[in-house]
Amino acid sequence: MLYYDHLDTPIGPLLLVGDGEGLVYIGLPRHGAAQPASPDATASKPKLHAAARELDEYFAGMRRQFDVPLRPSGTPFQLEVWGALLTIPYGETVSYADIARRIRRPRAVRAVGAANGANPLSIIVPCHRVIGSHGDLTGYGGGLPAKRWLLAHERKHAPVPSLTLTA
Repeated sequence: MLYYDHLDTPIGPLLLVGDGEGLVYIGLPRHGAAQPASPDATASKPKLHAAARELDEYFAGMRRQFDVPLRPSGTPFQLEVWGALLTIPYGETVSYADIARRIRRPRAVRAVGAANGANPLSIIVPCHRVIGSHGDLTGYGGGLPAKRWLLAHERKHAPVPSLTLTA
């Protein structure tokens, strides 16, 4: 059984979908409106409370990593790419080519881009942290303004590296 809830955020309303064991989908806003839930999903705030709480904490600048169980559906290649996305540190960006190298498929840059675009768990699986090879912002399911906002938000709340002074 699938459950859903909507969550108001600074980038617009998100659609959260879970299966009772974990989060399966985060729908980004489209033209400022929430995505509709599937007709076979049942509204349930309690079933998605943990995911909503963690996302609220993220948007408040108080969470950099997520603990909510994830249950994405995808091909083995997509799952591998999404796993690599989870290794991108908060507040940092990498290129599609960097991800292709991380999964030991350096020529699969376009396939990495397609898998990134198919990510069903945006924000938690941070596909917004992937940019073009020359530092340019590339497409994002929630639109480039949302991607810019997320990256600026993370830069603002990223930990400052400590300096070690020696005498």
